[in-house]
Amino acid sequence: MKLIAGLGNPDDKYKFTRHNAGFMALDYLKYQWDFDFKFESKFNAELAKINHNGQSLIMLKPFTYMNLSGQSVIAVMNFYKISKEDVLIIYDDIAMPLGKIRFRAKGSDGGHNGIKSIIKVFGGDNSFDRLKIGIGPQPNLPSEVFVLQNFTDNQLLELKTVLENVQSAVETYLESGLQAAQTTFN
Repeated sequence: MKLIAGLGNPDDKYKFTRHNAGFMALDYLKYQWDFDFKFESKFNAELAKINHNGQSLIMLKPFTYMNLSGQSVIAVMNFYKISKEDVLIIYDDIAMPLGKIRFRAKGSDGGHNGIKSIIKVFGGDNSFDRLKIGIGPQPNLPSEVFVLQNFTDNQLLELKTVLENVQSAVETYLESGLQAAQTTFN
């Protein structure tokens, strides 16, 4: 069983913000793969248990707000006995331009509070698979202001293509592993 977690913030006011790229990715997969999320209070998250191309997956949208994302991730991992090697985190990256996606096997939090929270619940271990979705370039604004702004209408149109690429990237990752996904999509 694998866990795919998309990071974001749960309130409607955050629905189309740059910081919700992870939620948007999972919502896109929901429509493409035809599944529904259900709120699970014990995880403080929306969750879907699905079978996709013969693989058992848990799709997770933590409702802890970004800064505490790790709490939902670790709760689901512990409950379903999922190892860190079977986790993929999808989230926004301010340092990459909109339209770019990139897989990583490990690394720092890069100033991203959701990733910081996950590293913390992993006891400081930063070696877990990630798929970053570029949301930049950042204008002359503090990052905490920029990430909570809505995408513009033109950016939302571009994001549709990005999410199509995310779907292909996740499918490659699931079928062929991280290295093949990195080679194809980085």
